[in-house]
Amino acid sequence: MADIQKIYDFLDQAGVFFLATEDGDQPKCRPLGFKMMDQHTLYFGIGTHKNVYRQLQKNPKCEICACIKDHFLRWYGEAVFESDPVYEEKALRIMPPLKDIYNEKTGYHMGVFHLVHSRAEFCDITGHPEDTLDI
Repeated sequence: MADIQKIYDFLDQAGVFFLATEDGDQPKCRPLGFKMMDQHTLYFGIGTHKNVYRQLQKNPKCEICACIKDHFLRWYGEAVFESDPVYEEKALRIMPPLKDIYNEKTGYHMGVFHLVHSRAEFCDITGHPEDTLDI
């Protein structure tokens, strides 16, 4: 199994996962559920009108965390946003309910990003690393 597929599968099984960013001197964490795989790259989406988007623009270093029973994933790296609108269009096709938020009427857009210079750590509940992947 490709490394990125292992991460995708873990996040898929977890359902909800968390994205941590920095807001000045304060960490911020929020739940996410949207992800999509395209050409061996795992993408996430957030509203460009939200604080999380501005935080990642200012400091792209972030961490994604998910837990399944007694195992968890920590994946940290730097967020790179896609400028091609095809990624937002694909995200809205994959998860149609997002069209209620991101549309011409609301004026909101989804910022689609992936991680670079990243490391994924799969750990047991004690924090003992079971597998580490440099992506």
